[in-house]
Amino acid sequence: MRLVIVESPTKARTIKEFLNKDYWVESSFGHVRDLPQRELGIDIKNNFQPKYIIIPKAKRVVSLLKERAEKSQEIILATDEDREGEAIAWHLVQALGMQNAKTKRIVFHEITKSAIENALEKPRNIDLNLVNSQQARRILDRLVGYKLSPLLWKKVARGLSAGRVQSVAVRLIVERQKEIDDFKPEEYWTILATFLDGKEFAANLIKINDKKIDDSIKNKERADEITNELKKLNYRVIKINTRETKRYPLPPFTTSTLQQDASRILGFSAKQTMFIAQQLYEGVPIDAGSVGLITYMRTDSLNLSSQAINEIRKLILNDFGKNYLPPKPIIYKTKAKGAQEAHEAIRPTLPNKRPEELRKYLNKNQWALYNLIWQRTISCQMQPAVFDTTTVDIKSNKSSSGNVYFFRANGNILRFPGFLEVWPTKREDAILPSLKQKQSVELIKIEPLQHFTQPPPPYTEATLVKALEENGIGRPSTYAPILETIQKRGYVIKQRKYLHPTDIGILVNKLLVEHFPNVVDINFTAEMENDLDNIARGKKKWIPVVEKFYYPFEQTLAEKYQTLIKKEIIEEKSNEICEKCGSPMVIKTGRFGKFLACSNYPQCKNTKSITALEQSLSVKCPECQKGEIVERRTKRGKIFFACNQWPKCKFALWDKPTGEKCPKCNSLLVEVRGKIKCSNKNCNYTKG
Repeated sequence: MRLVIVESPTKARTIKEFLNKDYWVESSFGHVRDLPQRELGIDIKNNFQPKYIIIPKAKRVVSLLKERAEKSQEIILATDEDREGEAIAWHLVQALGMQNAKTKRIVFHEITKSAIENALEKPRNIDLNLVNSQQARRILDRLVGYKLSPLLWKKVARGLSAGRVQSVAVRLIVERQKEIDDFKPEEYWTILATFLDGKEFAANLIKINDKKIDDSIKNKERADEITNELKKLNYRVIKINTRETKRYPLPPFTTSTLQQDASRILGFSAKQTMFIAQQLYEGVPIDAGSVGLITYMRTDSLNLSSQAINEIRKLILNDFGKNYLPPKPIIYKTKAKGAQEAHEAIRPTLPNKRPEELRKYLNKNQWALYNLIWQRTISCQMQPAVFDTTTVDIKSNKSSSGNVYFFRANGNILRFPGFLEVWPTKREDAILPSLKQKQSVELIKIEPLQHFTQPPPPYTEATLVKALEENGIGRPSTYAPILETIQKRGYVIKQRKYLHPTDIGILVNKLLVEHFPNVVDINFTAEMENDLDNIARGKKKWIPVVEKFYYPFEQTLAEKYQTLIKKEIIEEKSNEICEKCGSPMVIKTGRFGKFLACSNYPQCKNTKSITALEQSLSVKCPECQKGEIVERRTKRGKIFFACNQWPKCKFALWDKPTGEKCPKCNSLLVEVRGKIKCSNKNCNYTKG
């Protein structure tokens, strides 16, 4: 018998169907060895040698695998092809005491019968460069977490923790929030005209005399002055420019772009996307057996295999016709730092398995993600969409004040859909009437429109992943865990899809930026990722990389234990006086946010919530009729809305009240995902 070991039971079931009765296929259920939880587990004086133990929950699995291994003539390690999978394979060899002579390592990018058979024909040894790269990352993360976290407990609050890459992600979110908070909007106006030539069409004022408008109309008075003058003028077409434009298909999915589009189009979180993708990769029951429907979902490569491209091109020719098929395959090159070009992009393993054929086998979310991957993969090998883009410039006669006004109208006509036949996109094309140069057009409406400059938006999970990738922070396998960790630790909360830093997240980030700049420095962290990549390629040794980081870090840590003063970090002055002892109260930041505490501690232990910092919505409480509704946070940082007379009045809502009353039941109306609804669960009123 031959023993095949994988890390997932679902993967094991799928592979078992492709092999004959001469094979046992077993799962390790992930890692079987790791660093101990209750100690550092790293011998710093002995070249940072790790102390690995069998994970307690894996002991039963290890015993079963040992028993099978002893009875097997050959042991085949078939864990995932990335660094984590290579490390799992190496740890299995150590935990099971396998003989090198009868141990083989195989890798594959998709779980299909042909891929498994090809892999079995081309076994290799465990790649120790990949193992060392994963080990170096694990050791670096353990050193930061176990050395820096106790400092946070002592100087800030118990229960806090710090992570090497996660801290950089928090920094990005904190700095974006500061940009938003510091932003001062500026008013500006635009002028929109509606002209008529058999058909109405819109045009924007772009120039007065020789001066471009941009955002130079700063107030209503100036906008009204221009509008009144425009109403009295005549207009004619002075220039028509029509040109052909092409919109090219997007490349196939990487881990990052899949997470971004699954968020944007399907509303999935990064964690949810990877969970569903894992299911599609490991195998889904179809007809008589299971099959992996997509290739490996942790990748930063844009490559497609020649076999996959041939199948995709054949499908395009058969389903859409030769006009949709480029003369040659389209080859994409990734711009991501340190990308693994030997890998493949995320694609369907069987392009001919159209989404509609698989709908009955997949749950709603599985089908939605598979459909997205299928559409992106097929469309990436199709011809570009072709548009006729027309620009029309319109000029007024000279006004009584001597001004001449210029308007511009833009329109697109889709001539050939190309890849848009497959890839979902909104097409809101303005179609212009058939105009001629020098002809007159009638002004039928003129609208001054008020605008304000906008701050950058808060990060979403998708845009944060994009920022991490662009800065070379993290790798495909780490994006989802980073997002999960920073939210689980309470440093960041997700509110209506946007990520916001909590009070404790802001405080911890401030401490790290001021006192441990390398830990949260974007360029330093990106350089460390490059070092880990070079270890994986065999270009660097792992011990010097760890040494280069650790010894300066250890020296800074020792200094900060002596020089940092807890009061200076967590306390701010306030105007409140303690009603119990008459001492001044201070604003403290704890694990769950800000609160007021007596400065006479420990003699006086009086604390209370900070009502002064609560944001009033100027909405009267409908229950007690005395208090006002204010914005508050739970201990975990989630926003809710409650009466400021608490605990006397316990009225509270999760959704933000507008101040208006429901016309049907007189309850408060609230904002729910961009809609105005009644807060009464028994009332189905929706405004508009």
